[in-house]
Amino acid sequence: MINFIKITLRYYYKFGLTGIFLSIKLLFIKNNLVVPNIKYPINLRKDTSDLATFHQMFNKEEYNINLDFTPKNIIDLGANIGLGAIYFSNRYPAAHIFCVEIEQSNYKLLKRNISFYENISSTMKAIYNINNQKVNIVDKGYGEWGYMIESEKQLKENMNLKGSISTITVDEIMKILNVKKIDILKIDIEGAEHELFKNNYDTWLPNTRCLIIELHDRMRNRSSQNFFKAISKYDFSYSHQGENLVFINNKKL
Repeated sequence: MINFIKITLRYYYKFGLTGIFLSIKLLFIKNNLVVPNIKYPINLRKDTSDLATFHQMFNKEEYNINLDFTPKNIIDLGANIGLGAIYFSNRYPAAHIFCVEIEQSNYKLLKRNISFYENISSTMKAIYNINNQKVNIVDKGYGEWGYMIESEKQLKENMNLKGSISTITVDEIMKILNVKKIDILKIDIEGAEHELFKNNYDTWLPNTRCLIIELHDRMRNRSSQNFFKAISKYDFSYSHQGENLVFINNKKL
């Protein structure tokens, strides 16, 4: 009850009376939610991490980052049910957003949530440093926003497998989008940052203008080490926003 009051007050301060009604709806209604300043309704699942994700996007606005340029392309790695992409689409309606998500039930709802947005596209693959590899999807009990990938060598007998999936690289995504630089790269991939930044990043990382990343050492020990080694090779400024680290490229692209 105390938590509900806190959340309701936050929505009230942000949206006024509309925020109170929205907070109440979030308790009972998960489909066709009308959110102030968001063009189309949003769908969530009951008793999942979707609600927490929603609060991060539209209450705390953890991707509300001031930029000195207008993004034309945005890549969302670990897009979950599409709420981050929807936030970006409404903030930057002229940008194209490309989503990558590994898990089938998340991806199904993502497709539903972005269906009205012509500037959002998606693929169900796992981001990796090598293209067209097979990796396993593992549920370690972190909820719908916490599915992880493991190679065959990393698998253990007690792991709850959710199937396998093909990988895709950032370079391949850039080819699909036909872009030479990335304006915003959002990364929330539950420990797979270890593989993503292990190698094969030298063509796209220095050509990224804004990188937003959530690290997951709590879920996968030392998974952030490769990221810090990679980012330190280039001239980025750093700040902190909610659960995310934000890096702005000081090189004018």
